[in-house]
Amino acid sequence: MDDKCLMQNMLLTTKGACDLYMHGALESSTANIYCVFDKALKDSLTMQDDLYKKMAEKGWYPTEQAEQQKIQQVKQKYAASASN
Repeated sequence: MDDKCLMQNMLLTTKGACDLYMHGALESSTANIYCVFDKALKDSLTMQDDLYKKMAEKGWYPTEQAEQQKIQQVKQKYAASASN
């Protein structure tokens, strides 16, 4: 397994953990349990961000700039939906 594949797996695993911790926080029955899930979520989001940045630096997570026209179309679509 090469470094790129390893980091992709780590990123996917971390994203999955973030999802679980978010739902755990949402469903918490006490403030103490909420705080535990909230801290775990924040820590996992930091880890996810670090992994993303390292992958982007190496060109392993390419992104493209959205066209301004498409951004405006989405804004208009949801603005119209919100007013209905």
